[in-house]
Amino acid sequence: MAPASKPRIVQIGPLSGSPVAQPLIDAHFEPFRLWEEADPIAALRREAGSITAIVTTANYGCTRQIIEAMPALKAICSWGVGYDSIDIAAAREHGVLVSNTPDVLTDCVADTAWGLMIAASRRIAQGDRFVREGHWGQVHGSFPLGNRVSGKKLGILGLGRIGEAIARRGQGFDMEIRYHNRHARNDVPWAYADSLTALAAWADFLVIATVGGAGTHHLVNASVLEALGPDGILVNISRGSVIDETALIQALQQGKLRSAGLDVFEHEPQVPAALRSLDNVVLLPHIASATHETRAAMAELVLHNLQAFFETGKVLTPV
Repeated sequence: MAPASKPRIVQIGPLSGSPVAQPLIDAHFEPFRLWEEADPIAALRREAGSITAIVTTANYGCTRQIIEAMPALKAICSWGVGYDSIDIAAAREHGVLVSNTPDVLTDCVADTAWGLMIAASRRIAQGDRFVREGHWGQVHGSFPLGNRVSGKKLGILGLGRIGEAIARRGQGFDMEIRYHNRHARNDVPWAYADSLTALAAWADFLVIATVGGAGTHHLVNASVLEALGPDGILVNISRGSVIDETALIQALQQGKLRSAGLDVFEHEPQVPAALRSLDNVVLLPHIASATHETRAAMAELVLHNLQAFFETGKVLTPV
């Protein structure tokens, strides 16, 4: 008996963020590799008339044009927690399910936020450069002092799964914690700030953990940065679009903000030269979830969402 054929899916971009993700998808499905096509939309109209599922990533997303080029499409399964790059409105209009990979990356992203907080506060990246460049010992006491983390005030923009994990870690550092969301939560012990500006004015550290997209674009603007003030430290592990990058650069250059730790940027992978030149900024290449354990778990969850869709018509972690 011939083996059963594997279900065909459309794959928008390579799953290059994990060594196990692509082999896992290839083992269970027959992906149509859209990124290899010179004219992707024409290829979809030619090849994908009966394909019902897409696999994508938070980086590649899925546009309305792609959705509308696939008349049989019923599910978009994304590798990553963010879904601002997927046209959710178009998916809903066409009755298409969308899933992401929440929970499995929460701890690693929260850990990265804390790594950036400590690195930005204690000048860890700057100190590493100082030693590597041979400056240590040339002038006694020449390396600038950092700032304490323990016991300070931690403000969190976006108290979802990741924001809550960041807050729990803050308790271990004896920090006072407040947060700002669209709405206050009655199931957490931390105080709610009714505006982002009020939160920034109160906080020593402001960590951005909210979703991206049009609703949060440049939510952290010049006014918020001014409220955070010259002793404030900003950390972003959400989306670069949440921060007005031009205003951030000006605040850092002019001493209106002490330092920042950034894993994400407005126009990735381009990072402004002004940011790269500043010693009071710690920069990471969007790697908050980039551990072997988390990326393998994300790949497994994408697979399980696809399998659940083909077996039941539903996904396990709908957006």
